[in-house]
Amino acid sequence: MTGPRLPQWFRFGPWVFSIDAARALIAASPRDTRPLDVPAWAAAYGLAHLDNPNPWATSLIGPTSTALNRTYAMTTDLSQPLIVAQISVNGAPPGPLLIDGTHRLYRAWREHAPRLPAYVLTVQETRQIQDTVLLGPPGTSAVPPSNP
Repeated sequence: MTGPRLPQWFRFGPWVFSIDAARALIAASPRDTRPLDVPAWAAAYGLAHLDNPNPWATSLIGPTSTALNRTYAMTTDLSQPLIVAQISVNGAPPGPLLIDGTHRLYRAWREHAPRLPAYVLTVQETRQIQDTVLLGPPGTSAVPPSNP
């Protein structure tokens, strides 16, 4: 018997995002998925380095070689859309950040799938799913507060 499902979080540096809140937001505001370019994202996330025996080969943005469960990844459902947040720091143009689906991305890359479906959040939606308690005091979040 398994216990209750634990909340899902994505952590990237000082930023923490609630995957459960992102899914609830998407359910409340349905949208079409967008195609995510698997080879490009896999390269950006350094997936080719995961199996590299060179201990100095690393990725600055993706998972480490010990952080990604490859066995689990190969069982994931590639039809389930990934979730991409939009991060804007200090008013800079927003940049995408994959917050849900790294295992699916790995499987798609290993199986040479060209694209995966992805939900893309807006900057404002991304701010809504940030956990400010885990991020620290006000004013330290990845997305600056909007003007009243």
